[in-house]
Amino acid sequence: MEITPLPPTAKGPDAMFTGDVWFDVLAAPPVPARIRVNTVRFAPGAHTFWHRHARGQTLHVTEGTARVGTRDGRVLEVRRGETIWTPPGEWHWHGAAPETFMTHLAMWEVADPDEGPDTEWAEAITDDEYGA
Repeated sequence: MEITPLPPTAKGPDAMFTGDVWFDVLAAPPVPARIRVNTVRFAPGAHTFWHRHARGQTLHVTEGTARVGTRDGRVLEVRRGETIWTPPGEWHWHGAAPETFMTHLAMWEVADPDEGPDTEWAEAITDDEYGA
């Protein structure tokens, strides 16, 4: 058993996020552990690009209001204290509603090597997709 030091807060890269996003890695233990957990803080209106997770992702909102969108055009609002699950392989995006900062815990499971990457990133979402 050991305490893992918290790495410094990182700025979300422009190739994956629109707007200002910061994250702290809370859990990224070595194999055989499989769970990854980040705290992610979005400035108002900031959001991810389209992406999917090989084994799905759980998001638990701890501050503000999140928007989560899917390829079929649905955009859900998720409020502080609520949790949303994105199934394995589902293309989605998530971010802050335009009027509030939003923080969530992002939790996902590391994929087996034959499943491909844990997270696959695609193009930025459009303003229409964000505002749907």
